[in-house]
Amino acid sequence: MDWQGQKHSEFLMQILLVVFAVVAFAVGYAIESFQMMILIYASGVLLTALITVPNWPFFNRHPLKWLDPSEADR
Repeated sequence: MDWQGQKHSEFLMQILLVVFAVVAFAVGYAIESFQMMILIYASGVLLTALITVPNWPFFNRHPLKWLDPSEADR
């Protein structure tokens, strides 16, 4: 994962967790169910981890350009 991919992953994680927290609270409050609120939020955390933790190809759009070993010795 490149630097831009890490930044994108972190931003996506924060947005998804906040969205799932708001949705979970709203649904839990509306139907008066703490259990449903926890289940929705836990599902959101798992989905967020599935999206942001693996090194998906769209997180590698800006690969780093390393020097050749022969150029680094000079």
